[in-house]
Amino acid sequence: MGKRKAIAAGHICLDITPAFKSKEEKSIKDLFRPGQLIAMDAAKVSLGGSVSNTGIGMKRLGADVELMGMVGNDAFGQMVLNELEKYDTSPDSMIVRDGVGTSYSVILAPAGIDRIFLHCSGANDTFTLDDIDLEKVKGANLFHFGYPSLMRMMYIDGGKELVRLLKAVHELGVAVSVDMAMFEESTEAGSQDWNELLKSVIPYIDFFVPSIEELCIMLDRERYHEWNERAQGADVTNFIDIEKDVRPLADKLLSYGAKVILIKCGTPGIYFRTADKEQILKIGGGIGEEIADSWSNQEAFEKSYLVEKDKVASGTGAGDTTIAAFLSAILAGKDWQDALHLATATGALCVQTYDALSGIIPLEDVQKRLTRMEKEIKFFQLIVFLKNF
Repeated sequence: MGKRKAIAAGHICLDITPAFKSKEEKSIKDLFRPGQLIAMDAAKVSLGGSVSNTGIGMKRLGADVELMGMVGNDAFGQMVLNELEKYDTSPDSMIVRDGVGTSYSVILAPAGIDRIFLHCSGANDTFTLDDIDLEKVKGANLFHFGYPSLMRMMYIDGGKELVRLLKAVHELGVAVSVDMAMFEESTEAGSQDWNELLKSVIPYIDFFVPSIEELCIMLDRERYHEWNERAQGADVTNFIDIEKDVRPLADKLLSYGAKVILIKCGTPGIYFRTADKEQILKIGGGIGEEIADSWSNQEAFEKSYLVEKDKVASGTGAGDTTIAAFLSAILAGKDWQDALHLATATGALCVQTYDALSGIIPLEDVQKRLTRMEKEIKFFQLIVFLKNF
């Protein structure tokens, strides 16, 4: 079998990340006060969104990936096209649409506080199935679609356009993966019935890879509010329980027909859950038949690799690049255990840079680093054993 191919489609934007000079951890209330001037370092301007972070991330990991996205015919759009060329990606992969602005995010990532996004969806709000080249998709093994929760046409009318898009790809026999993005409850996206929407789309998704916050606000908003009460303004992922909080949401997804679920749980790690063999065999792209025996009826929690605090630059894109490694590992024929190890390791590399892509290295190099780390840990354990003998 030749090298498997993937398509990464959906949300793309320009990320503008001002770098905070101070590494002192403060509360949001103490850091942001009206009329205050905060000394900053130079801003980092980079590509953002699922198409960039996951799609180009997969390319840098060594996968064969083609991108499909949309920008406006404006200055930010030209910047996106220029950035794509830096990653050996043809600007022709993007639709340039008149009359709409390019999506952008201003990302605030002060020390000790989860990222704050100031986001404009722009051209992404107009994206539909008609903007997908199905002939190109037909030649791929995997189709990854990112951030429908930030793309208006994908979530209005009960998600009819998202169902239409995913069903069309599914019927081509291609494996489908979908990632989400967080939204505010007060927005139009926040007013949708996401529980019913997910019931409609899950049957057409093979690999569903949301974050725990995204999943909870969609499936169980009362539980989401409870988590935030528990966290009292801190990162909720540090206050959730796998057994009580995460597993019930995965159970619900499986009841909707989910096949492979990977839930990003922030700093603690990632939760992995799969359906039975009959469901796994339904995965397209020639992948289901290959993984059915070893991947069916699995459950695991993979802890994140710890990164020294002074080496953490930003969490921007860490979830996306974690997914990029997970999907790249699947395309490379790795078993699920290796896929999880590679995913968390790549996420750890990502947080050491201000953008999502600079820290990514080829998948085989990530594997070599992991092997070296495992040998060092075993050697350290042996020394401790001999000292205690």
